[in-house]
Amino acid sequence: MFEQLVAIIAHLGNMLRPWAFDIATAMLVCLILVFSADINRTIRRHLLGHSFVLRTVVFIIVNAFGYGLLIVKVIPWVARQIVAMPSHWMFLLILAMFIFIGYWAQRNNQA
Repeated sequence: MFEQLVAIIAHLGNMLRPWAFDIATAMLVCLILVFSADINRTIRRHLLGHSFVLRTVVFIIVNAFGYGLLIVKVIPWVARQIVAMPSHWMFLLILAMFIFIGYWAQRNNQA
């Protein structure tokens, strides 16, 4: 029974393997969307009282260049890590990751 369940999960993982890059993209973009409001709020608090120009420049650097660089550099690494996993663990990790992202978004009223 247990071996059959592991075999089914491994088969599902093998079906997802060709889309590892797309899955990594979805994971990272969802994480950025969920946590960017908190990050921007923290930055805004730290820059309160500074000039409008400084706040705008920091906002542009963090949002355009920071998140963009994160996406460009981290997604290939995450995709390689996903592909390197055994299929059954890969499927379970992907499932758990999206459940966590959905739970976090729902808990913080972002869904």
